[in-house]
Amino acid sequence: MTPSKSAECEDEKIYMSETTNAAWLAWSAAWVLFTQTEIAAGALQRICHGAAKRAGWWQHPVTGEPVQSNPYCFSNKLMLIVSEVSEAMEGDRKNLMDDKLPHRPMREVELADAVIRIFDLAGAYGMDLGGAIHEKLYFNAMRPDHKLANRQAAGGKVY
Repeated sequence: MTPSKSAECEDEKIYMSETTNAAWLAWSAAWVLFTQTEIAAGALQRICHGAAKRAGWWQHPVTGEPVQSNPYCFSNKLMLIVSEVSEAMEGDRKNLMDDKLPHRPMREVELADAVIRIFDLAGAYGMDLGGAIHEKLYFNAMRPDHKLANRQAAGGKVY
């Protein structure tokens, strides 16, 4: 195989085989995609949590105390996410349009509500959801049980 010019590092040119170059380009594209995913997720986290804070959802309506002081706060918020997913399932099951955004399917709007709640919750607890999504996408891309051939094999994951 003949070497091909593929990248420049500062003032030096780096030469790689076509195979290595293809792998580097694939990795580079994936890195950009994952970095963009991480940045977008971080922005969604700030937007969703900021909106919820401004609406007063993170303070007790009577005392004004932060609701995170309740040890059940995190689990209660998780159950609100579950309720949004359940509503999406109901909208899908009955093929309903949303009652608040009637031009959109209910399943779509309820999934949006679930995502908003997830990013809000991550923001409230200072989580790095964008970084976790980045790492999990990479991990899943490498998992043998996520490869089509392994899923098609006897005993493979069907769904």
